[in-house]
Amino acid sequence: MSDEPVSPTALDDLPEQLRIRRDKRERLLAAGQQVYPVSVGRTHTLRAVRDQWGSLTAGEETDQVVTVSGRVVFIRNTGKLCFATLQDGFTAAENGERLQVMLSLAEVGEQRLADWKADIDLGDFVAVTGRVISSRRGELSVMATSWQLAAKALRPLPTLHKEMSEESRVRQRYADLVAREESRAMVRTRAAIMRSIRRTLDSDGYLEIETPVLQLIHGGAAARPFGTHLNAFDIDMTLRIALELYLKRAMVGGADRVYELGRIFRNEGIDSSHAPEFTMLEAYQSWGDQYTIAELTRQVILDAADALGSRTVTVGDTEIDLSGEWRWLSVYPGLSEKLGEQVTLDTPIERLRELAGAHQVELDPKWEAGKVVMELFGELVEPDLQQPTFVHDYPAVAQPLARPKTDEPRLVEAWDLIIGGMERATGFSELIDPVVQREVLTAQSLAAAAGDPEAMQLDEDFLAALEFGCPPMGGMGLGVDRLVMLFTGAGIRETILFPLLKPQA
Repeated sequence: MSDEPVSPTALDDLPEQLRIRRDKRERLLAAGQQVYPVSVGRTHTLRAVRDQWGSLTAGEETDQVVTVSGRVVFIRNTGKLCFATLQDGFTAAENGERLQVMLSLAEVGEQRLADWKADIDLGDFVAVTGRVISSRRGELSVMATSWQLAAKALRPLPTLHKEMSEESRVRQRYADLVAREESRAMVRTRAAIMRSIRRTLDSDGYLEIETPVLQLIHGGAAARPFGTHLNAFDIDMTLRIALELYLKRAMVGGADRVYELGRIFRNEGIDSSHAPEFTMLEAYQSWGDQYTIAELTRQVILDAADALGSRTVTVGDTEIDLSGEWRWLSVYPGLSEKLGEQVTLDTPIERLRELAGAHQVELDPKWEAGKVVMELFGELVEPDLQQPTFVHDYPAVAQPLARPKTDEPRLVEAWDLIIGGMERATGFSELIDPVVQREVLTAQSLAAAAGDPEAMQLDEDFLAALEFGCPPMGGMGLGVDRLVMLFTGAGIRETILFPLLKPQA
């Protein structure tokens, strides 16, 4: 099925199916009929009919007249009796109900039966008025006394009994939603997770706020930003790479607990677990630290699991029990155990590079020791962490916005939550000392000036906010798309309804 737009000059070159449907549209309009009416007077959804009359026995009829509507997803026209299956829209509670309608010569008359056969195609939206009955085969149905076209589909549906390719599903998500129950279920699952996240945070006193997407200075994460230009001020801006810095400004202003569920944008690679735009939850709690914010993160995930009906998920061949222990693992001991050799903050970078070479881990020659340790851990240890694990005691380079550990300032009070071998969330005790934060961001700014595209810039307004004073706090960021991936086993392109795709030639 082609998904290219059709220009008026190209009508003669259309495939036959598309040409026939446009001809029908023109014919109906020329006859003075409404092809896309404003309303059709529906009295019952398909679900309501099934709920109220679903207990009818085979061959039982009622005198109850209803008007139902939906998309035609199956059609069988015979001489004096036509059958069609309508599909309703899906909602938070329903996955798209289906119901049979029947059109007989005796009930609708010769002309309207002929019109149905001539005018209606798979994919069209129709409204049918008639009595609720059960067919001789026991199929709940509406026996039509009249019908009306509600919207003419000018493109055919995908073949419902034939699996669409992944590429077609993603590019034509609208068709995928019509054709596949699994696609509709994914949208509903994601919505249930979003509702659960908000419910958990709202019930704990968190205030949901919104922060700017367009920013003068990118910060809050180590990532490459998208650039844009604001014509009104004639200045270059970026799309946000994190929610953090403005949420912290709200904390400075006196908010006790805040969160945001928002889209962020990173101009980086695209694969099965990365997308250039994705949804992030960030939350900050005053008088908290990395441990209290870890407990909040755990509760958010458990509540989402409960909303979906199970605390057990499967990643690959591994079954994960979210209600079990969520252990804590320090970076250096964890890496040492994997390597069979003790690695510490004082291990020379030359030795770290030798270890990387021995395990085929690629490094950037510019990386310092802390970054090399993070790369080794990510490549060698993380994939084996299937059960929920808070990886902590990262080298300071990992989180420029996290508080250094009191007893070892070369480490930060930060963690990454690994489940199923993949990072799902991160959190830390926030750095609130404006003097130290300036030193860290200045170093980041120098790295950016030296050509590091992921380094943060010096944000004077953020530092000025910190100088007003901020209470001790814990903060977290959770990738919503990766949480959906955890619960569904799908890749990120399936969890995002309309992911960014490379244009077709």
